[in-house]
Amino acid sequence: MTAVQNLPAELAGAAALEGVSVRRSEGDPEVFLLVPPDDVPEPEVTILVPAVNEAITIAEFVSWCHEGLRDAGTTGEILIVDSSEDDTPTIAVSGGARVLHTPRRGLGRAYIDAIPFVRGKYVVMGDADCTYDFRRLAPFVETMRSGTEYAMGSRWKGSIEPGAMPWLHQYFGTPVTTWILNRVYGSKFSDIHCGMRGITRDALVRMGITSQSWEYASEMVLKSVRMGLVTREVPVTFLKDREGRLSHHKRSGWFSPFAAAWINLRAMFVNGAEFFLFKPGILAFVLGLLMVLPLSFGDITVGSITFSLLTMLVGVVLGTIGLHSFYLGCLAHVFLDYGGNHRERWRRLFSYTRAVLTAMAIFTLGLGLFAALVVRFFTDGRTLPAASATINHLGVLGLFLMIVGFSTFSFTLLLHATGVRYGPAASDE
Repeated sequence: MTAVQNLPAELAGAAALEGVSVRRSEGDPEVFLLVPPDDVPEPEVTILVPAVNEAITIAEFVSWCHEGLRDAGTTGEILIVDSSEDDTPTIAVSGGARVLHTPRRGLGRAYIDAIPFVRGKYVVMGDADCTYDFRRLAPFVETMRSGTEYAMGSRWKGSIEPGAMPWLHQYFGTPVTTWILNRVYGSKFSDIHCGMRGITRDALVRMGITSQSWEYASEMVLKSVRMGLVTREVPVTFLKDREGRLSHHKRSGWFSPFAAAWINLRAMFVNGAEFFLFKPGILAFVLGLLMVLPLSFGDITVGSITFSLLTMLVGVVLGTIGLHSFYLGCLAHVFLDYGGNHRERWRRLFSYTRAVLTAMAIFTLGLGLFAALVVRFFTDGRTLPAASATINHLGVLGLFLMIVGFSTFSFTLLLHATGVRYGPAASDE
C-alpha cells in the first residue's frame, strides 16, 4: 500500500486491504484514488458511477459490472466516485473496483471530479443501487464502437419493473419534462431522466459539464444536442430498490423529487433561452409593425371599428418588446453556440459599420418625425392637435423608430463585444 498522509477515516479499511494502493489527487488534496491489486492497465470502457452509503448493494453492483464487461467482450475499469460514511469503499475496492473518494459536493460535481481519472475510450454511467442492470452492458459498448458518441438509455424502450418508479414520476414527471425538452431543443428523446447512459470520453471532456447537482443529467442531454453528437437510444431494464434500501430522494425528504425537477427545468430553460426569445420576439415585433405602420398617417376605420392612436401605442409597446426579445434571442444563440456558427452568422448580418449606420439613420428619421411634433406643440401655444391628427401619428412613429435605432445600435455593440478576448490567444483570432 502507498502511504498517504491524512487519509480520511472512512477509507482506512479499504486502504488496509492487501495490494490496494492509494493515490492523492494533485489538483485536489481532498480527493483520493484507491486502486485494487488486479487493476486493468488499459481499459476500453470505464463504468463511472457515484455512490453514497450503498453498502447494501455495492458488492452485487460491482459483480454485475464485471459480468457485463465480460459479456460485452471488452476490458474495462469500474470507477466508483464515493462520498460514503459506511463500508461502501471497502466493499467496492475488494470487489475489484477503483474508488475515487471525493467530498460530498453534489451528484454533478462527482462526475466532474472523476473526469481526470477516466481512462476508458467509452464511458458508461449509472447508479450503484442495482436499479439499472449493468449485466446488460453490451448494447452500450456495441453502439459506441459503431460510431455513437452519446448512447442514451431509455426505460420506455426497455422495461420498468412494477414498483420501480413512483406513479407521479412514471406517468407525469418524466413524460412531461421529456416532452418539454424535446419541444425546446427539437430532439426526439423518449426518457431524458434515465440514469444509465454512455458517452465517449472525448465527447464527455468536450461537453464541459458544469452542473453540481441533479441537473447534470439534463445538461448532458441538451449539450449532446447542441454539440450535434451522434446519438442513439439504448433500451434498459429498470428495477426496484433492494429490500431495506432507501432511494436518495427518500433520504432527502418528500420535497426532494420536486426540487430535482425544478433544477432540471432550470437547466433546460437557461440552456434553451433562445426558444423563449427568438421566434416569439419576431412574432411580437411583426405584430407591432402591423399595428404601427398602417396608422402612421392617421386613424383607420374598418366597419364599425376604428383603429386609433391608442392602437398605435399598443403596437409600439408590442414591437419594442418583440425587438428586444429578438435581439436577446440572437445573443442567446451566440452564448450557447457550441461551434461558433451562430456568432459568425449574426456578425455577418450585423456587420459593425453597416449596422451602426443603419441604426443611426433609423434613429435620425425617428428624431426628425418626433421633433416635428414638438415644434407643432410650441407653435400652437403649447397644445397638441386632436388625437386623430396626422402629425400625432407621425410623432408616435418617430418615437418607435428611435427605439428601433437605439436598440439596434446597442445590440450591434454587444454582439461584437462577444468577440473581445484578452491575453496571448487574442492575437491568434
